[in-house]
Amino acid sequence: MDRIPILKMGTLLLVTIQVDMHDRLAMTLQDDLTERIVKDRARGVLIDISALDMVDSFIGRMISNTAAMAKILDARTVLVGMRPAVAITLVELGLTLDGVRTALNVDAGIKLLRREAPF
Repeated sequence: MDRIPILKMGTLLLVTIQVDMHDRLAMTLQDDLTERIVKDRARGVLIDISALDMVDSFIGRMISNTAAMAKILDARTVLVGMRPAVAITLVELGLTLDGVRTALNVDAGIKLLRREAPF
């Protein structure tokens, strides 16, 4: 897979990662997502990682950097569907996802975005 699909829902962008991420795919997603935030004037970004079994330090930093870029572009980011093993790995690696809000599922993520950045 060369690209991760980015779906537009009003002023929200939804990214559902269904494949294991490798470095090149992660960088492509970051570029595509920042371009779509500007193009679609998105106010929120929801990233669903429920299908990921593992997140390494590079992917963790990519998620954090993407959220920072989205914030600069006036969009809020919510990460949903994180499995306990992924959370444990991120903590063990010492990664903090600064600027990234989390929610258990897509519905809770959308509610959080609506409270923080009404769309």
